[in-house]
Amino acid sequence: MPEPDSHSSVPPADAEKMTPDQLAEAKRYGRAQLRCDLADKALDLAYLAVAAFVLAGPLDAWLSGASLLARFETLRLATLYLAVFTLHVAVSFPLSFYAGHLLEHRYGMSTQSLSRWLARYAKRMALAGSFALALFLALFWVIWWCGPYWWLVAAAAFFLVSMVLGQLFPVLILPMFYKVEKLDRPDLSERIGELARPAGLSVEGVYRLGLSAETVKANAMLAGLGRTRRVLLGDTLLDGFTLDETAVVFAHEIGHHAHHHLPKLLAAGLAASAAGFWLVDRVLAWWSAGPLDYANLPVAALPLIMLSLTVFGLLLEPLQNGLSRRFERQADRYALRTTGQPAAYRSAFLKLARLNKDDPNPPRLEVLLFHSHPPIAERLALAE
Repeated sequence: MPEPDSHSSVPPADAEKMTPDQLAEAKRYGRAQLRCDLADKALDLAYLAVAAFVLAGPLDAWLSGASLLARFETLRLATLYLAVFTLHVAVSFPLSFYAGHLLEHRYGMSTQSLSRWLARYAKRMALAGSFALALFLALFWVIWWCGPYWWLVAAAAFFLVSMVLGQLFPVLILPMFYKVEKLDRPDLSERIGELARPAGLSVEGVYRLGLSAETVKANAMLAGLGRTRRVLLGDTLLDGFTLDETAVVFAHEIGHHAHHHLPKLLAAGLAASAAGFWLVDRVLAWWSAGPLDYANLPVAALPLIMLSLTVFGLLLEPLQNGLSRRFERQADRYALRTTGQPAAYRSAFLKLARLNKDDPNPPRLEVLLFHSHPPIAERLALAE
């Protein structure tokens, strides 16, 4: 009897189920990740509160002692931000190192050496710090120039920035961290084309994403906007999934396009940013203890703005996660309906759970508050 094609056959679902030991380890890993995430959120809040109410005034006064910084508020604002950001990185580094390197190695999820992790962490912090610096400088200019309606202008500008970043992410930002190369798999490219055409989806190409240089986890995504839209398949997925399983995973990504999730998320982001910036406006009015002089908003208000946006983001997170889980369910149903391969769907998600050490059935409250995707057990139930 001929051997089955390794790219198209679907193994029995039971072969990919977690053993009791694997399930117990996944639960421990999930709990450890949750503890680190909660500790990180608490640390951010505590640090920004100290920066806003203790450090900001004296630090701004000290910076004002330099004649150049005293004359140019924008330069003083940039210096203050860099000081706050650098100290934040220093305070949070031990937790970042534990969660991002030690914990991942303890559970066998990371393939990075210490030096490589440190280099990637430094690159990520430099990119995040530079981007945030530009955003906060622009935000202060909008406040100084636009007055009471600055929050509407800022929300519109943030929406435009999100659109630009959506286009640049797969072609500029992602290659800074992962090797991205055109995929030479005609069978898979043809299958992806067959799935994409009925949805009216045009993609620039299919690319192999070098996740294995960092992790053993598998992932796939449809990234980019317009002419930069492309399929990105992790090499960990390509090397361990059959053609049918990979097609089902990609059909899920097409489901996001078919249900217009990206425009909906952009619209939700516009509304959320308007609400967040309005909240900042009210906090600044309270902080000023009198009529808010927008044109002369002091540089020392920066940490308070950062704290207010962080608090708003934490309060908004459960709602964002609930919307994300709804979209993920719709994309799962789309994948099952269009491929008609529930066995491949089940085996693919069982593999993802095993490779990524995902707890198939975490506590309900944890899912409601912190998870952007439905639990694996719930997703598998769709294929029954």
